[in-house]
Amino acid sequence: MSTSHDLVEVLKRELKRSGVTYASLARSLGMAESSVKRMFAKADMPLARVDEICRVLKTDFAELAREVAALQPLREELTHEQEEAVVADRRLLLLAICVQSRWTFEQVVAAYRFTEAEVVAGFARLDKLGIIELKPLNRYRLRVAQTFRWRPHGPVMRFFREEVVGDYYAGGFDGEGETLVLVHGALSHELAQAFVERMRRVGDDFARQHLAEQRGPADDRPSYTMVLAMRSWFFSAFRDLVR
Repeated sequence: MSTSHDLVEVLKRELKRSGVTYASLARSLGMAESSVKRMFAKADMPLARVDEICRVLKTDFAELAREVAALQPLREELTHEQEEAVVADRRLLLLAICVQSRWTFEQVVAAYRFTEAEVVAGFARLDKLGIIELKPLNRYRLRVAQTFRWRPHGPVMRFFREEVVGDYYAGGFDGEGETLVLVHGALSHELAQAFVERMRRVGDDFARQHLAEQRGPADDRPSYTMVLAMRSWFFSAFRDLVR
């Protein structure tokens, strides 16, 4: 759906919320009711008319624009070029990870060696890349879906495979709140997919709990990284032993 149609849908919703009928709007605009109905049906109205409707609704175009932005579909992934831009600058990659975790501007400045100006500039770049929508006072709205993932064979995942995986698995996984479970088995495709969906729900629950815990003192919340994976795979070192 185009942005113009989204704008009209927001106007319709605001009219209904305010109890303004097409008939009463027509009287306020000095138009025939049939003309108002046709204007909304065709989603065709000049900006001057939109401003007039805003005055009737006692709102402004900026507020409508925010409502329209909230209707836009969230990204499931970035393009290859966008990911390249993120991973080319490790500081920008860190900021991208922070905003995915819903860190506030203040939390980023307190936790990392960024100046306020550097975080503002980084947020602006993430806005340009379509990861966030930057708002006043250094607030932002995520423009990626909860199901967002980096491209499986894209630049960011390549960076993680080359630079991060070894560092992550070098740990003993024996600290408080840590574990590493490795299970091998044979399953039907249907049951394997059911386990994948269950793992995704666990990941979603982890993300929700993280957001809920944001209200508490940071000192009481050590940082954890959960990796959930399942793959049809056979260890290459054992392949020569297969009958």
